[in-house]
Amino acid sequence: MPQYVITVFGADRPGIIAEVTAALANVGANLEDSTMSVLRGRLAMMIVASAQVDEPAVQQAVQPLNTSSLQVGARLLTDLGPSHQTPSQRYVLSVHGADQLGIVSAITEVMAQAGGNITDLSTRLLPAREQDGGPLYVLVADVDLPVQADPQQVDLQLADRAQQLGVQASLHPAEPDVL
Repeated sequence: MPQYVITVFGADRPGIIAEVTAALANVGANLEDSTMSVLRGRLAMMIVASAQVDEPAVQQAVQPLNTSSLQVGARLLTDLGPSHQTPSQRYVLSVHGADQLGIVSAITEVMAQAGGNITDLSTRLLPAREQDGGPLYVLVADVDLPVQADPQQVDLQLADRAQQLGVQASLHPAEPDVL
């Protein structure tokens, strides 16, 4: 069954998700994967959906949602070839400390060198509190580490890089969700 990627970006307001998913349901598109976040008042969403209709039909379904403050697009998801999938272990990476340039780059470089694949990443810059002195930067990521990687060694490398940056970093096995 053809798969489509639907992207949504614009000023956040109540009802956007309901409108986008209703438009997709109306053409028989089944949502398979999605991610959504609001960043500084702007909604960013990406959906992968499957449907037994052609690309123009999906595009036509979401077209009425486009306004001066919201852009919605749909494209056929084409096969890019084999993905980088090796047996892996799931971990959660967390970093926090004083905000500064290069935290994400430096920390994710350590993960890349270990063969880690970041599957989800979220960062926040929290306002300064009197007792802290400055804004607090927080990074949380889901990481797949190859089974041959030594998580304790990776954690030590993260701690070393974090110390150079003046932040705290930790790597923990992901706990399975209980549904």
